[in-house]
Amino acid sequence: MFLRQTIRKKDGKEHRYFSVVENRRVADGRVVQRHLLYLGEINDSQERAWRKSIEVFDEGAAGPRTLSLFPEDRCDGLLPDASIVRLRLSQTRLRRPRQWGACWLALTLWQELQLDRFWARLPVSRKGTRWDAVLLVLTAYRLLAPGSEWRLHREWFERSALADLLGADFALAEIHKLYACHDRLLAHKDALFEHLVARWRDLFNARFDVLLYDLTSTYFEADPPFPEGDKRRHGYSRDHRPDCVQVVIALVVTPEGLPLAYEVLPGNTADNTTLRGFLQRIERQYGKARRIWLMDRGVPTEEVLAEMRAADPPVHYLVGTPKGRLSRLEQELLGKPWQQARPGVQVKLLPQDGELYVFAQSRDRVAKERAMRRRQLKWLWRRLAQIAAMKLTREELLMKLGAARSQAPTAWRLIPVAVPKSGSTFSYRLDRDKLRQVRRREGRYLLRTNLTENDPAQLWSYYLQLVAVEEAFKNLKGDLAVRPIFHQHQDRVEAHIFIAFLAYCLHVTLGRRLHALAPGLTPRSVLEKFAAIQMIDVHIPTSDGRELVLARYTEPQAELKLLLDKLRLELPAQPPPKITAQPTRAQTIL
Repeated sequence: MFLRQTIRKKDGKEHRYFSVVENRRVADGRVVQRHLLYLGEINDSQERAWRKSIEVFDEGAAGPRTLSLFPEDRCDGLLPDASIVRLRLSQTRLRRPRQWGACWLALTLWQELQLDRFWARLPVSRKGTRWDAVLLVLTAYRLLAPGSEWRLHREWFERSALADLLGADFALAEIHKLYACHDRLLAHKDALFEHLVARWRDLFNARFDVLLYDLTSTYFEADPPFPEGDKRRHGYSRDHRPDCVQVVIALVVTPEGLPLAYEVLPGNTADNTTLRGFLQRIERQYGKARRIWLMDRGVPTEEVLAEMRAADPPVHYLVGTPKGRLSRLEQELLGKPWQQARPGVQVKLLPQDGELYVFAQSRDRVAKERAMRRRQLKWLWRRLAQIAAMKLTREELLMKLGAARSQAPTAWRLIPVAVPKSGSTFSYRLDRDKLRQVRRREGRYLLRTNLTENDPAQLWSYYLQLVAVEEAFKNLKGDLAVRPIFHQHQDRVEAHIFIAFLAYCLHVTLGRRLHALAPGLTPRSVLEKFAAIQMIDVHIPTSDGRELVLARYTEPQAELKLLLDKLRLELPAQPPPKITAQPTRAQTIL
C-alpha cells in the first residue's frame, strides 16, 4: 500500500488530494492499482502519519508465518479419553453468512457514547425482554441499512451478526417488540440531550457558545384526516411532496454538527414562529450563557430579534436577511468601501439601530451563481425559440410554456413572456434592467448581527458554518432515510424520528473521529468498508454424532486493518467454539 497524490489547480491555487492505493498483479502479469481509501486534502502532519502507518502494515505483511495442518485420519493410537473429540474435517459445512463488521462498529460507537449505560434505565420486561438491546437493534438498523421495521424483522436481523454481538437471539427482532419499543422512548428525550452534551464535551472538547438553528420537514404515507391536535398536517414541503402530510423538525447543532436538541412540530408550522420557544427551552435546560445563534433568513421575526438584544445577558445572533431588505439598504451600501475579510471575500459594514449589517461578496460564489444563471438563461431562450417555431394549439402552447417555466424558474423571471388572450402565439424578450440587478446581487449576501465589535472575517466564517445543520438534515434524510414514515400513531411517529436522531448521533461521532484523520473519509464509506467483514458458522461433525460449531468473522483486508489502526480500534477475540449436547443412547450404540 502507498499514498497516491493527485494535484488539481483551481483559481490559480494548487490543491493536493490523497488516496490510499495498493498494487495488484493480475493474470496477464500486469500490475494494476486498486483504490482503497479516499483521504481528501490532508495537511503535512496527517500525510506523515498515514505514510508511517502504511509502512508499519507493509512490514507486518512481509513477515513469514508457519501453518500446521492436522488431517482427520491421524488420531489412530490415541487412548480413549472423554476429553478427546475426533473431528470429521471432510464433512465440514459453512452456514449462515451474515454481516458482522459494521454491526460491531455501531455497537462500539454506542458504547463510546455510553448509551448502553444511559438506556439501562429501560427495565427488563416480565417476560425477559431487554428493551435497551431492542433499541440498539433499531438504531443500528437505521444507521446501517435503513428501512421499515417489517423489513428488519423479516430479513435484515437474520443477515446481521447483532444477535452474536449482544449474546441474544431472534427474540430481539420480534415484530411486536420492535413497535412496542417505540412506546418507551419519548419520556427520556430531555435526559438524553443532557447526557449527549456531556459526552460531546468529554470526547471532542465541544463548546456550545455558537449554535446553529434550522428547520426541515419530513412526509408520511398516511391518509388524513387526523384527530384534533395531531402534528401530521399539510404545509410547505421541503421534500417537494405537497400531496403528503408532514411534520416539521427543528434542530440545534454545534458548528461541528454535534446535535444539542431537536423538536417535532406540526407540519403547518411557520418557520418564524418556532425560535422563541426554542430559545427558552435551551436556556431552561442549559442555563443562561453568552451564546451566538446562527440562522437562515425567514427563521427569526423582528420581535424575537428585539427580545434577543434586550435579554440579560444579551443573546447574540447572526442571521441572513430577505432580499427586500437589501433593496431598502442598497443606496446606503453603495457609498461604503469594500473591506477584505479573507482571500476571495469582501464585505461592506453598515451600523444601524444597534445592529451591524454585513454585505458580503464571495468571488467563488459569484462565479458559481453566474454560471448557473447563464446555463438556465441559455437553455430557456433556446427552448422558447423552439416552442415559437412549433405549430401548436393554445392548450399545447400553455402546457409547454409551463413545463419550460418549471425547468428554469430563475431564468423565467428575466424573460417576460406575453401570451394573447386568444390564439396560439406568444412573444418574449430579455429584461435587461432586471438582468443587471440580478448580476449585481449574484454571490452577495446581506447579514445582520448584534455582534457589532466582531471582526468581519469572523462573522463571515460563522455564517458559513450554517452548512453543518444543512449537512445534518442531509444525513437524516439521505444516509439514515428518516422519510417516508409509515407509522400510523403520532407517538410512534415521534419515536421513529427519535431513533433516527440516535442513529445520527452515532453517525456524527464516527464523522468527528474521521475528521481528525482525513477530511475525505466519510462515515458512510467507512461503514461500507467494515461491512465487508462477514461472520460465518463453521460446522464440523464429530465421530460420536455431535457437532462442533465455530462462529468466525472473516479476516479484515489490508485497508481495513489500516483504518482500525488509525481509529485506534481493536477487533475482539473470535467467539469461543460450541459443541452440541451429548449424543443419545441410540447414537452411542450406533
